[in-house]
Amino acid sequence: MLHVRSIWNGVVSFGLVRIPIKLVNATESRAVPFREIHTEDGGRIRHRKFCELEDREVTAREISRGYEESDGTIIPITDEDLSRLPIPTAKTIEIVTFVPEEQIDPLQMGSAYYLAAGRAPAARPYALLREALRRSNRVAVAKYALRGRERLGMLRVVGDTIALHGLLWPDEVRAPDGLAPGADVAVHDRELDLAGALMDALGEVGLEDLRDEYREAVEEVVAAKISGEALPEPPEPERTGRVLDLVTALERSVQAVRESR
Repeated sequence: MLHVRSIWNGVVSFGLVRIPIKLVNATESRAVPFREIHTEDGGRIRHRKFCELEDREVTAREISRGYEESDGTIIPITDEDLSRLPIPTAKTIEIVTFVPEEQIDPLQMGSAYYLAAGRAPAARPYALLREALRRSNRVAVAKYALRGRERLGMLRVVGDTIALHGLLWPDEVRAPDGLAPGADVAVHDRELDLAGALMDALGEVGLEDLRDEYREAVEEVVAAKISGEALPEPPEPERTGRVLDLVTALERSVQAVRESR
């Protein structure tokens, strides 16, 4: 089990079967941790929180949440109010249906979590749900409440663990109307064949071979500034010659990828 702090404790509801679980983040950010500083003297910029009625800085213990109505009125909402929400998903991941995984639109998928079995009695029902998902070749669609709102999620098996992917509600995904070229744009068979060849050539790169070159470059710049060395030179921009026709561009792309192998 990952030795990280759980972000939510509750149960998975599978019919009358209830599985105590802990929700653990399945991903972590590797972004370069930039800070805001004062340009003139390098001083750290701090964002302070002020009460607009008293015009004074407030501490974290003085801050709570509120719901703003259309007329600007703020209705205070406490943790106790949220703990008494009249919905079954307040502390439950409630499975509502099972569907083939390809039925889930990737546009809906968001944050990923692992489900860790909560207490010892959870082991068998956890394993039951995991093996049932494997045998069915389907994923579970569930509703759950997290960070102040009810959410939609997808449960699937990853190795020996059940993972939860947060999903957008269907009405939160925008339709792409008017964004694609019109139907009158013609693509020729020769172009499709070459595009397929380029896809095959590029397909030899495994996901495990990919790395964050931007982060590496930033770390190189930081190391140079710390040591007082000259900053690395940026690569020369690609020279743009005459515009190639689509077939020539594809042919040269396939050749370049194969030669780089």
